[in-house]
Amino acid sequence: MSTPPLAASGMAPGPFAGPQAQQAAREVNTASLCRIGQETVQDIVYRTMEIFQLLRNMQLPNGVTYHTGTYQDRLAKLQDHLRQLSILFRKLRLVYDKCNENCGGMDPIPVEQLIPYVEEDGSKDDRAGPPRFASEERREIAEVNKKLKQKNQQLKQIMDQLRNLIWDINAMLAMRN
Repeated sequence: MSTPPLAASGMAPGPFAGPQAQQAAREVNTASLCRIGQETVQDIVYRTMEIFQLLRNMQLPNGVTYHTGTYQDRLAKLQDHLRQLSILFRKLRLVYDKCNENCGGMDPIPVEQLIPYVEEDGSKDDRAGPPRFASEERREIAEVNKKLKQKNQQLKQIMDQLRNLIWDINAMLAMRN
């Protein structure tokens, strides 16, 4: 998608820009806001890791005077990182609010409809019947797992009984000889 020369030079689009151009600019703006938000989250994670690194290396003031300068430097660096972190969170909040404002006219899609369900015969569910939710599947899987554990326990008991029986038979045969 190419941008008009006026938009590329930083000037606002002219009065001849139709609703399609404004809609495209809105979409690009929302996408770029999401990218900025992603970068901000990455910066927040990076700053948080740096804060934890500083805290790990920082010793608590225990009355020793010869480390006071180092402690003060690390404390100043920590406070600077915390200040930058709060600025990044404010920036992220602004980006989040702006994205929600841009996407306010969209109809939200329920999460359950975003999860595709495949029937036992291999065909996808085309919403012909009532939708099956992930929680129902999870419950069914838990029931099957419970039954499977019960069967495994029964098989283990049978194997133990057979082992004991074979042991007894071998002991009798050994005594007989």
